[in-house]
Amino acid sequence: MTGTPSPGKVSTRLRRIAELAREDRHRVLTSLHHYIDEYWLWEAFARTRKDGAPGVDGQTAEEYARDLRANLLSLLDRFKSGRYKAPPVRRKHIPKGTGDTRPIGIPTLEDKVLQRAVAMILEAVYEEEFLPCSYGFRPGRSAHQALQALWEGVMQMRGGWIFEVDIKSFYDELDVGHLRSFLDQRVRDGVLRRAVDKWLKAGVLEEGQLSYPEKGTPQGGVISPLLANIYLHEVLDKWFETEVRPRLRSKAFLVRFADDFVIVVEREEDARRVAAVLPKRLDRFGLRLHPEKTRLIRFCRPPRTGRLTKGERPETFDFLGFTHYWGRSRRGDWVVKQKTAATRVRRALREIKQWCQEHRHQPVRWQQEKLSQKLRGHYAYYGITGNSRSIGELYWRICRLWQQGLERRSQKRMGWERFLRKILRRFPLPQPRIIHRYA
Repeated sequence: MTGTPSPGKVSTRLRRIAELAREDRHRVLTSLHHYIDEYWLWEAFARTRKDGAPGVDGQTAEEYARDLRANLLSLLDRFKSGRYKAPPVRRKHIPKGTGDTRPIGIPTLEDKVLQRAVAMILEAVYEEEFLPCSYGFRPGRSAHQALQALWEGVMQMRGGWIFEVDIKSFYDELDVGHLRSFLDQRVRDGVLRRAVDKWLKAGVLEEGQLSYPEKGTPQGGVISPLLANIYLHEVLDKWFETEVRPRLRSKAFLVRFADDFVIVVEREEDARRVAAVLPKRLDRFGLRLHPEKTRLIRFCRPPRTGRLTKGERPETFDFLGFTHYWGRSRRGDWVVKQKTAATRVRRALREIKQWCQEHRHQPVRWQQEKLSQKLRGHYAYYGITGNSRSIGELYWRICRLWQQGLERRSQKRMGWERFLRKILRRFPLPQPRIIHRYA
């Protein structure tokens, strides 16, 4: 093969796999690996991020691409023959907004390509299985769609009871035995399953020490989000839709993004029944609820008229980085509003403050470009309907941090008025914008 292959061949095969899965939802698929060939790996490489940190071998995407065809052919041969060895993932800890850290596994570039190739097949199969309540790491779905679905559901229900759930160390506690049994129900292709098993057994390299965890799948791996979705589809989504909802006396729905989810129930007695049975269900599959981050709250719409007493005020809850609360619309009606969670604001300001201190001696034009990138990224996620005030306040607080950073790099004091006149007018930062709009 010469040149870059057309992705059309891969798209046709993906549609065929989806058709096979859709024709008989109880059929076990035993022959899928033949779809993976040189064209498929080329497409998998094209879909793999090239700017990520290198794995344990230190190889970058640029180095791998210098002899791309030979590398992909070698990878294909080792994958099909069973000689492929999954290298250990390099573990890195990234800070969370709560002060602790989240472990992230970084595979090698070649491992990412093969994981992407296998994930493309599994995704085509399981997209025919997954339920509408699941939004995380699925094609054509996003966190903002999950937020909108939650907003619309609560508004239609006029409030209710919110079961805010946090699974403790989900990716580390996932039981690989149960995961294999879930995969057995749909995919038993020996070549694909052998590769998945190798990734589940791959070691973890952290600070020079190599370990082999018996549970979990490394968060950060290309295939890990899909395996997590398959796991929670069986453990949570199907169970809630087929066993829980039919037994409740009132309306209820679930919104899940990866391992973050909330359950909304109309009546208190039903909500408490769900809160009582969910821990038992998760425990059966090796999962535990975080005792400090899981709670059941009253989130009923306030009365139309009159001042609210302390006991009548509904509580708030956080989901996907936003705090959800009842507030007045411009017409005076009670509506569900969403604003940036306080923990996310504090984390953003802490990171910007540190950045301004570390880079205060860089040229102002360079600082402006980098800060503008950070602000645009923030608006791209938090710029949703009703959150103008929050992102507007963040904009001005970042301007203040920038001014303080510039002031510390010289003996001459730069006051706020001088900063606005001399710096911000000449080197403006992007103004707050609402990117995602819904009713």
